[in-house]
This record gives sequence, structure tokens and C-alpha cells, in this order.
Amino acid sequence: MSNARILVTGATGQLGRLVVQSLRTLVGADRIIVAVRDPAKAADLAAIGVEVRAADYNQPAQLIAAFAGVDRVLLISSSEVGARLPQHRNVIDAAVKAGVKLLAYTSLLRGDASPLPLKAEHVATEAYLQAAGLPFVLLRNGWYTENYNGFIPSALEHGALFGAAGEGRIAAAARADYAEAAARVIAEGEAHAGKIYELAGDQPFTLADWAAALAEAAGKPVAYQNLPEAEFRGLLVKVGLPEPVADLLASADAGAAQGGLFDDSHTLSRLIGRPTTSLGAVLTAALAR
Repeated sequence: MSNARILVTGATGQLGRLVVQSLRTLVGADRIIVAVRDPAKAADLAAIGVEVRAADYNQPAQLIAAFAGVDRVLLISSSEVGARLPQHRNVIDAAVKAGVKLLAYTSLLRGDASPLPLKAEHVATEAYLQAAGLPFVLLRNGWYTENYNGFIPSALEHGALFGAAGEGRIAAAARADYAEAAARVIAEGEAHAGKIYELAGDQPFTLADWAAALAEAAGKPVAYQNLPEAEFRGLLVKVGLPEPVADLLASADAGAAQGGLFDDSHTLSRLIGRPTTSLGAVLTAALAR
């Protein structure tokens, strides 16, 4: 369907904006619709010819109206951990009622087998989507390399990176890599229906590798210090992170230690037609800001 209209939810988020940027190159702005909670935050997208519609994950009627005339939907998972499942159900139900021909969902790497507690809402969403009778594709995203950028200032200040991932290999990729894959899949459309893509970076690293790469990029010594999960969580709370965020980061590290963030299928690089962005490139970009 060469003239299919594509809707992206959560389009003013970090991933969503990158998806729209890639989609604009692939299909042109006139085929893109963005569904956002606050249309004012998408004024820049409207200015380049993207249609902006108001849609809150918590408002079923608003979602149904936003999906009118839409052929394909990219459901970018909600950022509200703990409230995701009912929100995702609302989106899926609205897509069914609107007669959407394909829905792509950004899930979690090997969600059904992942040791990360974060998997629960993703697994439940996948099950609901599969039962909905709507053609779908699962984009099981691994970790974003940028997830660690917040640790850069303290690591450089103290010469140490703390974590609980042990020797776990983390097949992270840049957020833009995942965004490009999502854009390509939703642009190509129904040929991807029924597919489950395990998406991860080409060059896995341990947190000790991350510390060494930061040291090289910044020209300052940085060493990795592994902690028990509970101790790492306590440290994160002590430095001011909210408890839910500390829980998320500590449990992710513990999951990484069990292999939960590793994948060597290279599916992501095949989808985007190039190698995924290197750790060094992400760190260099972060340090340049």
C-alpha cells in the first residue's frame, strides 16, 4: 500500500521523534500522523507537514478518533511503568475499531524469556495484541546505549562507574538505530505482519568495557566497580534517584548479569542495512554536548 497513512504514538518522546525523522525520509511528511498527549509539543512536527492529533493513552474515545483513516500504527510503549498495560490495551482496542491493517509494538528484548522484571507489562501487552485479531509485528528492543549517559558526569568526577551487572554482556544500540528499524518496518508495512524481531546492537559490552571506553573518549581514568544489586540500588537512592528509577536500574543490571540484555542475532543491523552505532560514537556524542 504505497499511500498508506502511518500513525506514530508517543511521537514527542526521545524515540518517537527519531522515528518520525526516519519516516519523513522514507515516506514523506504527508503520510505521517502523530498522536500526542499535548499537541503544542509537536508544533515543530506540524511545521514540517506532519499531521498532529491529540491522543492520550488513558482516553479510549480520543484514541479512536485519532486513528480514523489510519492504515498502520506504531505503538511506542508508554513510559509510565506500572500503568502501561491498560494504556496499551486502549491503543490496541482503538486500532481494532479503526480497522488498522498493521500495528507494530516496541517491546523488550526476548520479552518472554527475559530475567528483567520490566518484562511483565511487555509480555502482557504482546499477549493482548496477539489475541486482538489485528495484524501485528513485535519490535523487541534491547537496551539503549544512551541509558548509561546519565552516569558519565559522576564516573568522570569520581573515576569510577558503579553497577551490578557483573560480567554480563550488554548488546545495546543507539536509540536512533532502533528508531530507524521501527520506521523501516512500519513504512514497509504488511510484509512484516506476524514477525517478531529481537533487536540489539552488533558489539556487546560489559560495564567494565563501558568504563574503559569512557576513559578513552574523555582522556580520564574510569574503572568499573561491581556491587550487589541491593547495594547498588541503595547507592542510587542515596545520590538522589527516585526509588522506582533506582529499582529499574538495579534490576536491569541484575538482569544483564544473567544475560538478559545480550543478543547476537544481528537482526537490528540487517533491518537498517548498516552496522549499529558503536559505543565509542555514542559516548563521543554525549561528551560533545
